[in-house]
Amino acid sequence: MAYNDRLKPWVVVRLLPTLQWVTISRYKNRSDAEGHLRLLGQRIPNYRFEVVFDLGDRKTNPVVAGD
Repeated sequence: MAYNDRLKPWVVVRLLPTLQWVTISRYKNRSDAEGHLRLLGQRIPNYRFEVVFDLGDRKTNPVVAGD
């Protein structure tokens, strides 16, 4: 995961029928992500969107106590 992506861990994703997701946008805080989620739900009601907290791949970006 790129450094800029780690600065924005809240992600709005579109859920696909194949049990996968597509990243729509990234945010620094949950409130902004939920606001965009509401807007997408109003404008594109046929798709399913969710807000997730993306920690990235722990093998390449281990979480260290004190970070």
